[in-house]
Amino acid sequence: MAEGLITERELRSAKRALERCISMGASDARISLSKSLMNAVGMLDGAVDKTAHALDRSLSFALFVDGKFGTFSTNRIDDESLDGFIEDAVTTVRMLQEDACRKLPERERIVKDAVSGRELDLYDPEYETMTAERRLSLAKDSVLPVSEGRNPAGIPYKVVSEEGEYSDSIFDLVILDSRGLEARHTETSFEIGYEITVEDPEGNRFSGYWWDASPKLAGVLGSVRSCSSEAMERAAAQMGPVPGKSGKMTVVVDSEVASRLVRPLISALNGYSLQQNNSFLAGKKDVKVFGDNVTIMERPIVPGRTGSRLFDSEGVAASAFPIIENGTVRSAFINTYISGKMDVGPTVEDSIRMAVMPVGGCRTRDDVLRKVGEGLLVTGFNGGNSNSSTGAFSYGVEGFLIHDGKIASPVREILITGDFITLWNNLVAAAEDVRPCMTKDIPTLAFAGVDVSA
Repeated sequence: MAEGLITERELRSAKRALERCISMGASDARISLSKSLMNAVGMLDGAVDKTAHALDRSLSFALFVDGKFGTFSTNRIDDESLDGFIEDAVTTVRMLQEDACRKLPERERIVKDAVSGRELDLYDPEYETMTAERRLSLAKDSVLPVSEGRNPAGIPYKVVSEEGEYSDSIFDLVILDSRGLEARHTETSFEIGYEITVEDPEGNRFSGYWWDASPKLAGVLGSVRSCSSEAMERAAAQMGPVPGKSGKMTVVVDSEVASRLVRPLISALNGYSLQQNNSFLAGKKDVKVFGDNVTIMERPIVPGRTGSRLFDSEGVAASAFPIIENGTVRSAFINTYISGKMDVGPTVEDSIRMAVMPVGGCRTRDDVLRKVGEGLLVTGFNGGNSNSSTGAFSYGVEGFLIHDGKIASPVREILITGDFITLWNNLVAAAEDVRPCMTKDIPTLAFAGVDVSA
């Protein structure tokens, strides 16, 4: 394995710890050694407000002892500390209840090609050149260049608060187990984020946020000066809100927040939810639940794209597969333990990178708006919840009315209600406007016949 943030000395300590787990009585063991380093410079109203430097390290253990199982973690990895820690951990596991379903994944399922940690092109050597001075310069360059303006409706405003941050980080993970697993994942991240608050002539204040991120520094350099301006425009666009409308209407959900309506589907297909019968998709495998136009794929391996992984937390090799295909539920996320509990075949522990497939021939959000014609554009969620057993939801939202295929007046304090099965059966559009900084490929979505209350 190539040396990254995790040093060869730390890697040797982890391998020794794995051997000690077995010599002290564990029948099997898995060890995860993770290490991360983050640097950030925060700006407030055009001046440096804070700096941060954080280094974290953790060594996590999954121990299988006499048919029993326990998990433990520590950040101390010197041999003397680890020996005592492992001895206590093994003793503790022996006091637990037996569980025949607790075991390591079968060897044929574990990843074989995650050797250096850099196979997915998520590590940028440019990270090694970063200095405190360069980070400070990038943070200062991101400051909003103007302090007032007019929104598209002609309402004047002034900026009253400007808060932003530049940060970069590196994450390094090694997973080892007693059946021969040795896998690594290394990635860097560069991020810019800004929140701007503006005030209208009546003293009303509105806030907007925008961000960008990339595994490569070059991927965010173009956003250094634009994030704050975009945040300001988003804040100003909210001025002059009008009363919302109630009734059934087509709702377009911006790609920035659309995950709020996708993630519950994936959570409902999580093995723990299914095993506990706490899922509105329980018993639906290979059943057509949604319309033909609903296809959600698991695409964990996209080189160079944030969120990609070659393996899950058990070290099981990731692969692409349909989660929902043309409306039919095809797969669930079943780890080794839940596989035994449910007596079904295992997959991977959770979704790594899901992707909602395009619907309706729309490339951009504007295309979706033109297709919809009239309705509600949701740009933010501000409360509410969903029921994982029934799929019912009630969310507070904000955004804009859609008129004649274009964004019209801003609206706030709107409630959308329904259930996810009905909602997704009324999917009318899914664009192709996923941003590269997103860890999930979820575009702008549009649903017909949604209950909206003002």
